[in-house]
Amino acid sequence: MLAFKLETWDEAKVILLFHVVGTVMELFKTAVGSWTYPEASLLHIGAVPLFSGFMYAAVGSYIARVWRIFDFRFSHYPAQWTTWVLAGAIYVNFFAHHWIWDFRWVLFAATGFLFWRTRVYFKNFRAHRWMPLLIGFGLVALFIWFAENIATFANAWNYPDQEGEWRPVGLAKYGSWYLLMLISFVLVALVQPVKKPDE
Repeated sequence: MLAFKLETWDEAKVILLFHVVGTVMELFKTAVGSWTYPEASLLHIGAVPLFSGFMYAAVGSYIARVWRIFDFRFSHYPAQWTTWVLAGAIYVNFFAHHWIWDFRWVLFAATGFLFWRTRVYFKNFRAHRWMPLLIGFGLVALFIWFAENIATFANAWNYPDQEGEWRPVGLAKYGSWYLLMLISFVLVALVQPVKKPDE
């Protein structure tokens, strides 16, 4: 990707960060039994096969690429420090909810409060079109949730309620992916400029 200039060095650094952040979360989540990888793997860290980190990195790579290709612009984008605080709180909650109250509903409300007026403008052929950014988050998370259903059906990993027989991944996981999308977006915003529509 770097050799053919399909990704920049800054994007590669963020993708590496995705890999580290994702692998750390995978190590923790498999240790507490949130999900398991049922098949033996040659390349792994603990109970986590290395491909799991690449799945998170693939999400980061996708966001970085479409941001550049579709020339994303934003109106009413919140102050960036507020997005960093929110993304940090989301990441902490992925761990902390195993011991204290799961405050994901507070995080959903905070996400709505920060981004409810934000529009993302994307260049489709010659003209910029727009959609509410919250809907964009929701659509990407939905397709990841569909992919997760396919992956668990193929036995790439299992949730506790899928170990006896496969069943669809619960909608709560869609909510988790929605929040993870926000972390991903904020990380990519570290290297991609947050431009306004008239820039």
